[in-house]
Amino acid sequence: MKRRRGSFQQLLLVGFLLIAALLGGIALRAVFTFDHLMAQSAGFQARALQLTAAVQSLAERSANMERASRQSLILNDAPLRQRFEESSREARAILDGLLPADLPTPVADRWRAQYKVLRGLMDGPPETVLERERTLAAEFRELEAINSTVAQQVQQAIAKRNLELTAQLETSRNNLTRQVIGTIALAVALAIAFGIWLARPFKRLEKAIVGLGENRLEDVIDIQGPSDVHRVGQQLEWLRLRLTELDADKARFLRHISHELKTPLAALREGVSLLEDGVTGELNSNQMEVARILHQNTISLQNQIEALLRFNAAAFEARQLRREKTDLLQLLEEQVDAQQLQWRAHNLKVRIEGEPVTARVDAAKIGTVVANLLSNAIRFSPEGGSIVLKLSAEDGLVRIDIRDHGPGIAGADRARVFEPFYRGQRQPSDAVRGTGIGLSIVQEYISAHGGQIRLLSDNPGAHFQVEIPG
Repeated sequence: MKRRRGSFQQLLLVGFLLIAALLGGIALRAVFTFDHLMAQSAGFQARALQLTAAVQSLAERSANMERASRQSLILNDAPLRQRFEESSREARAILDGLLPADLPTPVADRWRAQYKVLRGLMDGPPETVLERERTLAAEFRELEAINSTVAQQVQQAIAKRNLELTAQLETSRNNLTRQVIGTIALAVALAIAFGIWLARPFKRLEKAIVGLGENRLEDVIDIQGPSDVHRVGQQLEWLRLRLTELDADKARFLRHISHELKTPLAALREGVSLLEDGVTGELNSNQMEVARILHQNTISLQNQIEALLRFNAAAFEARQLRREKTDLLQLLEEQVDAQQLQWRAHNLKVRIEGEPVTARVDAAKIGTVVANLLSNAIRFSPEGGSIVLKLSAEDGLVRIDIRDHGPGIAGADRARVFEPFYRGQRQPSDAVRGTGIGLSIVQEYISAHGGQIRLLSDNPGAHFQVEIPG
């Protein structure tokens, strides 16, 4: 069973949802953390107000206790005694409401012990009332001191809780900041990963399309990825097979038509030769002229057929590269040496410029490229002229420039100079007319290497520049 693939749109949506979930999750966590801290802060403020009120109430109850106890002791008044008992009970309840975290137990015990002392001074014989009243006033001063200690301890507890809350806020802020930064970094990493993962099939599509454009039809196209991209890859593979079939049909057609033309052409040439040799009878001058024209045209037609076959063979061979590390400077020197007789015969000066450059190319085909361009330069250069071959490398590209000082390429010919069998206007008068396939073969070989050839606008002469990946 085939593994089910999601479409590019579905995968893109999944990527966006995943990133949105990460960012939404950290946003919700920040909201919950903020709400928790706000609740803690509100609880702390309420507790601080409660403790402050308790301290104030304890001081008020202690003052009521002192006033009621001393008056009750002097006047021996039962309601005043009852008021003392109520105030003391309320004060003890307030004290009991304070937690050990709010008030240390020893301080609370001191307050209760002092209360017992005060409670004991309330009872005694009448003749000791004045003395007990003075003692009671002194003991209440001690109780005030204890109340001050209680207030200080409560304030310290509030301050401690404030510091703890501040530290907790800072810790939560730092944790949340780290989580947000980490989530953003993870979201960015996921976005980059999704982008690279989703872009990879498109790069393979681009490579496949470039391969078809460069006529590399032997490479099978199999694009793995989202279902819609995979379908495009299948259509490109169908197109590759179709182009392969058409290319094979073209080659078969050329071979067939060339063979079919060569047979009657041979008979025609033989017949014309018989006429010229007078086998069928002596020809007059007009008849000899007609026979000569027929003979020249049969030779021209045969050359055209052979050029067509050569071009077809070159187009087929262009797809079969045997790449190997090649010293291009040495290759230029070999091609210049190979045509030394031709350029010396025209008294030409051929110069090679540049440093050694190594590239993985099909040495035989690049040699053919240089040989054709150099042959054209020799053919069109004037007597005593010069030809310059320059080799350079830049930005991963290898450049080969070939300049001559001939008549150059006519403006009307520049757009068609690489077309098969096209011959320009400016042909040398003392040379055999070319077939017009040399530059076409050069372009086929350079395109097979993934490069390009350009005709630059240099005067005088022609300037061809070849660029191939290094």
